Amino acid sequence: MTDYAFFKLCEARFGINRGVYNTIDDMFYQRGIKHILSRRKTIVAFLVFATGTAGDIENPRYKFGHGGLSAKLSQYCLVNNL
Repeated sequence: MTDYAFFKLCEARFGINRGVYNTIDDMFYQRGIKHILSRRKTIVAFLVFATGTAGDIENPRYKFGHGGLSAKLSQYCLVNNL
């Protein structure tokens, strides 16, 4: 699956935009998850953690708010020892 196709899947399931996706992807890459498949699994796990849903609701549009994405990423990394 291409990066764009994976982003579109995340957009459809979790309602995130490209900027949020890129920030999440970059954070996990910087944390040492270099293998793309492992990073994609981690991205999905993070989105489930952050949104409290497996992405199966209709019309998802999750908003992190100002500073919310960084806070959630930090919380997730702390809980998961990343």
